[in-house]
Amino acid sequence: MKKKGWSVLLLLILVLSSVLYGCGGSEDSSGEGSDSKDSGDPKVLIFGRGGDSVALDPGTVTDGESFKVTKNIFETLVKFGEQDTEPNPGLAEEWKVSDDGLTYTFTLREGVKFQDGTDFNADAVVKNFERWMNGNADTFPYYSSMFGGFKDDEGHVIKEVKAVDDKTVEFVLKRPQAPFLKNIAMSPFAIVSPKAIDELGDKLGEAPTDAGTGPFKFVEWKRNDKIVLEKNEDYWNKDLPKLDQVVFKSIPENSARLNALISGEIDLADGVNPSDASQVEGNDQLQLFERPSMNVGYLGLTSTREPFDDPKVRQAINYAINKQEIVDAFFEGKADVAKNPMPPVIAGYNDDIEGYEYNPEKAKELLAEAGLKDGFEMDLWAMPVPRPYMPDGQKVAEAIQADLAEVGVKANIVSYEWATYLDKASKGEADAFLLGWTGDNGDADNFLYVLLDKDNIGSNNYSYYSNDELHKILIDAQTEVDQAKREELYKKAQEIIHEDAPWVPLAHSTPLLAGSAAIKNFKPHPTGSDWLGAVDIEQ
Repeated sequence: MKKKGWSVLLLLILVLSSVLYGCGGSEDSSGEGSDSKDSGDPKVLIFGRGGDSVALDPGTVTDGESFKVTKNIFETLVKFGEQDTEPNPGLAEEWKVSDDGLTYTFTLREGVKFQDGTDFNADAVVKNFERWMNGNADTFPYYSSMFGGFKDDEGHVIKEVKAVDDKTVEFVLKRPQAPFLKNIAMSPFAIVSPKAIDELGDKLGEAPTDAGTGPFKFVEWKRNDKIVLEKNEDYWNKDLPKLDQVVFKSIPENSARLNALISGEIDLADGVNPSDASQVEGNDQLQLFERPSMNVGYLGLTSTREPFDDPKVRQAINYAINKQEIVDAFFEGKADVAKNPMPPVIAGYNDDIEGYEYNPEKAKELLAEAGLKDGFEMDLWAMPVPRPYMPDGQKVAEAIQADLAEVGVKANIVSYEWATYLDKASKGEADAFLLGWTGDNGDADNFLYVLLDKDNIGSNNYSYYSNDELHKILIDAQTEVDQAKREELYKKAQEIIHEDAPWVPLAHSTPLLAGSAAIKNFKPHPTGSDWLGAVDIEQ
């Protein structure tokens, strides 16, 4: 009897020891438990976010949730500043630009290896760019948008990429492209190990094992649950990273994500509702972060659908909507009313433009001039998900619906599942739709050309707006290398857009995040993709 009792006791001790070890967060753990305060324990950061990634091959995706992860596995030749979009040395230590703006020569960083042990060199850069430029829009959609198509396309900007020697790579352009450095700093153009490209093939996007040069390595992906990364022990910057493991945890609802943070289930939460900011600030165990604003939320008016093919109707809708009231009601002071399609932080912003005031009587006059004295009926598409530039699409749509009713316009609110919403809107099927954009590189081209030029109808120009004069100005602005002249061109472009009114610009928001008070040196980036290499957790 004594022997049996001792055996049971020993078994209980072993089980308890195993459980306690799991709670300490070992290096090969799943990251579900980083609350141990012993200084010798692994440092695990659990980052709660609104959705899962699409894929982890950076060149094949366009969604922010994918880039949140790939930014920490892979690196670009040029990188953005800590909390801005100024080009800084990345995998390239320095660069020179020819006087004619056609040749960029990069000197690569010494001592960098891919996580698979192979050398990072000029040949690796060439292989990546040749992979993208010989692809198509289905496989590498961002490449086409930023470099004028693919290798055999007339508008393709890059003429040649060549390895001068092991540590020198040269880009020759067909025409100057002013935002070239900012373009190659974007997450889609991170450099992947040539060995991984050859050996992993299509599996690269599902499990990019040892494929990058970044501070963290891929470990595990459970779809719609979590992605686990671990410290790259051989990272070229020997002082980084500070964390042993990062877990990206998918929690779709903003409120549920905040509750998970409060309960200690996660350490960092993206997408905090503005109305919850005071709750975070009142909790000494938490801290509130503001992401630098570089976005726009808007109501798009599909200009190929009646009656929105008439500029007077589009102008009338602008006058009919009380934008200040929407910002006050749903952004809780964490947004500014928008008057242009790009935020004021972008160079070339035209502050001289007078935004459409809230003036229902003026709206009625314009509708009467357009032959719609008695108003009309329309569908108003409401976003089904919260986004940084639109915390609650349904409530914003209801406010717009009430404003339009005051000028005789009956708006029927409809919505779809998010992927369907985007697909149908991109095909021009909406009368009017709520949407927004977070800038990728801090250049005006990334807002005005990408969102409102005729070249991008059917992709990011959901309003199907086309203006030949605007198109010429935007192409000229891309090619012009004198920044002052570029800014003047973009200011003129905004005047044309304001007059034609393909959108109702609503707000430039300041997105919020919240984290444990123990998190140190977390710097939210305006692009929405956060580099976690320098982040630490106080134990």
